[in-house]
Amino acid sequence: MKPPVRIHPGTQTFRNDPSHAGVVEKFRQGLAAHQKGQMDTAAALYLQVLKLNPIHFDALHLLGVVELTRGNYQTSLTLICKALNVNNRDANAHYNHGLALQAVGRHGDAIESYDKAVALKPDYSSAWFNRGNSLMQVNSLSEALQSFDMAIRCSPNHAVAHMNRGLVLEQLGRNLDALASYDESLRIRSDDPGALVNRGNVLKAMERLDEAIDSYGRALKVGSVPDFAFGIWLQLKMQICDWGDLKRQFVEMSQRILRDEKIVQPFTVLASTDSLHLQRKAAEIWINARYPGNDALPAIGKYSSHPKIRIGYFSADFHNHPIAYLLADLIESHDRERFEVLAFSIGADKDDQMRRRLRAAFDQFIEVRDLSDMDVVKRARQFEIDIAIDLTGLTSDARPGIFAMRAAPVQVSYLGYLGTMGAEYIDYLIADHVIVPPESRNNYAEKIAYLPSYQANDAKRQIADRMFTRAELGLPNDGFVFSCFNNNYKITSDTFDGWMRILKRVDGSVLFLYAENQFAAINLRNEAGMRGVDPNRLVFAQRLPMPEYLARYRVADLFLDTAPYNAGATASDALWAGLPVLTCAGEAFASRVAASLLMAIGLPELVTTTQEQYESTAVELATNRERLLMVKQKLENNRLCTALFDTARFTKAIEFAFTKMYERCQDGSPPREIEVEDQECSKQLF
Repeated sequence: MKPPVRIHPGTQTFRNDPSHAGVVEKFRQGLAAHQKGQMDTAAALYLQVLKLNPIHFDALHLLGVVELTRGNYQTSLTLICKALNVNNRDANAHYNHGLALQAVGRHGDAIESYDKAVALKPDYSSAWFNRGNSLMQVNSLSEALQSFDMAIRCSPNHAVAHMNRGLVLEQLGRNLDALASYDESLRIRSDDPGALVNRGNVLKAMERLDEAIDSYGRALKVGSVPDFAFGIWLQLKMQICDWGDLKRQFVEMSQRILRDEKIVQPFTVLASTDSLHLQRKAAEIWINARYPGNDALPAIGKYSSHPKIRIGYFSADFHNHPIAYLLADLIESHDRERFEVLAFSIGADKDDQMRRRLRAAFDQFIEVRDLSDMDVVKRARQFEIDIAIDLTGLTSDARPGIFAMRAAPVQVSYLGYLGTMGAEYIDYLIADHVIVPPESRNNYAEKIAYLPSYQANDAKRQIADRMFTRAELGLPNDGFVFSCFNNNYKITSDTFDGWMRILKRVDGSVLFLYAENQFAAINLRNEAGMRGVDPNRLVFAQRLPMPEYLARYRVADLFLDTAPYNAGATASDALWAGLPVLTCAGEAFASRVAASLLMAIGLPELVTTTQEQYESTAVELATNRERLLMVKQKLENNRLCTALFDTARFTKAIEFAFTKMYERCQDGSPPREIEVEDQECSKQLF
């Protein structure tokens, strides 16, 4: 963010101007037009001045400012550089030079220009402010904080400086201090939607969710809100299961996506609609607005053939996280005779069991969280990564800007984001034919790499020996236990309506859920009461270490999936622990993941396609113990002899796909769909 460009003549001495006598008057006319916002007139007059005197400092400088205002940044840079060659002791020229450099993404050079401006004029608040902005862009957060502090010292009521100071503090993990900065910004400008949204963001991070929703709501009432703020507010309401007027808001969201408005983050769309068309359009709007293809670095071509194909996995989740739990066994199983496997960690350095395991599993584990997108790409290119795997996609802490600059000749989306990224620079999306049937292919920007089954899994996960009792978990000693440990944002009012109808049809049954926040538990119990179900029939589980979490599934009888966003890792958890999962498959990727898992483990009878079938199957399994026992026995028989938990089999399949991607790139061929069948991936590839 930058303030309005300062229009300030430099140190040109008019009366001593050696050029034509009309120069002074023409310049003054140009300056007057400029100050009135008459840019075309001002530019024409400045050009007349320069025709008479090509080294007129003020005309060069301010014509550069006009071009900056017009968005002609390279022309602006050329003009202001010429002005600085005439006089390099003008703080305003250095400042505007910094703005032009900032506009073209040359933040390191912009910082140098701002340094020159404040050296000449130490109380130059706007220069300190924009210096802080550029320092944020290169991830020099401590210096950025100092720069914003200087801007505020020079101009205590600089509301945006207070707000951006809050952004830096938030990134430094100082949430309380960040909140204080946002509040100070709002003291100065109480209706600033940007400050209100950022205040909501930090309150969300502090799990003060009710206050966060209020702050977003205030921003939305102002009218002119930051792009995608509506989606943040919507996602948070979904997270606490606040469904009041949510259906109408989903309709509004859909209509505004179709109008190409910057309204909602793609991840929120996955959980609110099953429409592939809307999901792709939302992703394309987000990518085009925030992370379009970026040619700041030279175009990347294929590398000379390496002895081993170099695979780079990029993720913010290399720690105790569902993605890491799914991925670890695959990384350990890669064929090191043919593949070199590197991790690029863009997330926090958390010293936990899974991070230690992954550090040992990868050939190299490279910490890049504190690097700019450009520097991450440069590191990846130094390693000559052949294939870059984006495991984060468009989820929280994602860094699509890395892939927009091309970290590798081949770029692939897998596992983290369950849908199309809508980006031309993502070449492949890994899926299977259950998740992306042939009729759906045109809704994906990527080429599909079809595996026999989609999801990697860890067949080494330990289930604790602990035998939980129902009593210690707050469950009744008798009665059927339906379960769903999905994140709360996945529970829609339609899904919940179906669950309540099921509970009403199965006497004595309860629903065992996970509440990620206190507000969700309160709201869900209230919603049950409004549907005529005793709120006490909803029982909420606490977080547990992974082995105990898996063991806890033994007390449940049936896992009820959500729609339109299915269980993914959570469904695998349940199946690994021996708990059947019932799903209702929809149209979109996220709506078909559980169906893919069930097909991979040989339980197609648990895949339904209508809400009526979903509910009737749940009731049948709950009231027909013999049928349920048959399903559980089939699950137990299939668990270790079908595709879902066969890591060696899966590894061969995905390596076959990687090899095909690599070969096409080496041949100079464009990406195209890849089909991997079990018998193919068992062949010798080299």
